[in-house]
Amino acid sequence: MSEEQAPPGIDPKIPSVARMYDYYLGGKDNFASDREAAERVIKLFPRARDIARENRAFLRKAVRLLARSGIEQFIDIGTGLPTAENVHQVALEASPDARVVYVDNDPIVLVHARALLADNPQTIVIEGDLRDPRAIIEHPGVRAHIDFGKPFAVILCAVVHFVEDDAEAAGIVAYLRDRLPPGGAMVLSHGFRGDRGSDSVDEAQKIYSQTRGALKMRDRETIVSYFSGLELVEPGVVQVEAWRPDFDYDIDPSAPGGLGGVGLVPRT
Repeated sequence: MSEEQAPPGIDPKIPSVARMYDYYLGGKDNFASDREAAERVIKLFPRARDIARENRAFLRKAVRLLARSGIEQFIDIGTGLPTAENVHQVALEASPDARVVYVDNDPIVLVHARALLADNPQTIVIEGDLRDPRAIIEHPGVRAHIDFGKPFAVILCAVVHFVEDDAEAAGIVAYLRDRLPPGGAMVLSHGFRGDRGSDSVDEAQKIYSQTRGALKMRDRETIVSYFSGLELVEPGVVQVEAWRPDFDYDIDPSAPGGLGGVGLVPRT
């Protein structure tokens, strides 16, 4: 993407977490500043691209599992730029009646997502910020598209770690978790700082502090706590590569990376 293609109000010289993620995934919707920042992260974490791809694989597997189990409504917060096998494609393949809401606050994400979904009445895109979860849930478009009396899933993949304050992050997740009806689900993945600590984690967080966002990788206990009150789907909260893997992986479960899990609201 050339700097001339930047929408009004976007400074292409300031990296964006969404466009950096697109670069990790091999996409082309990014600027030179995004690529430079992402490459600095890759030098610290050579597996950054792999972790990004495995996070997307985790998302697809989780959505497919939930759709096949009867959940037909999904609210994906922090959608990111479109890639192959997006949430609506996976959900609709498993359940033709599925309905999806995409939520993001990045102007470039919104432009691309709306263009992609212009002819898909079962999927809508709204502008929203994770830091104001009530505005998302109460959004008229969301209320019209999602039946809150029936089970639905909230997707928080690789997005909560962009909320730096621990109490704020926990409050956001709790608010969304408490909106889920019996039979609903939460899909969440989050940057994991590792069990032994790492200077590289601190350096990566500094890089992200210079973007249109920030990064706070957290410990295992904190990430697991986000699923409080939910029934965890096997294998629980694990490295995203290890969540129902398609292949055998040689994974160090204590190393920095990404943890993910799926939690279900018990049916009464």
